[in-house]
Amino acid sequence: MADPAKYASDLAALLRRERLAHLATLRQGAPMASMTLFLPEAGFAGFLVHVSRLAWHTQDMAHFPDVALSIAETDDGRADPFTLKRVSIRGAAAQLPGEQPELKASWLKKYPEQEINFELADFSFWRIAPRDARFVAGFGRIHNLSAADLAACANSG
Repeated sequence: MADPAKYASDLAALLRRERLAHLATLRQGAPMASMTLFLPEAGFAGFLVHVSRLAWHTQDMAHFPDVALSIAETDDGRADPFTLKRVSIRGAAAQLPGEQPELKASWLKKYPEQEINFELADFSFWRIAPRDARFVAGFGRIHNLSAADLAACANSG
């Protein structure tokens, strides 16, 4: 494995900067990916999503908590999009109880337009606890990380 100092700050910046992710779940035994917003915990020990129980991905997580979260650098129109940084995080999803007022405040700081979702009874927070991750820092620069490796990157950047 490569020296974490060579990629940790890039990965930390990606996870803190990007707002969109694709959440992959299993639906009736087949993979299903959908776009979602996400919020990393400060130490990257968890990644939060605020989702409706009416959404397929939420129903899927309730039945089978193993998920993947894919986060990519925003496409800037470069000639070779395979040089964009991206990470896939595999983990287990669990619904968080109650209203989570501190988490709500953090969420709305990043996504102020999402306030209306907190008025809807079908939305709740889910936490994805990473099992491992695969960070592609650009074409041919691939790093496989344990959950501990991922958490250690939070101290960079």
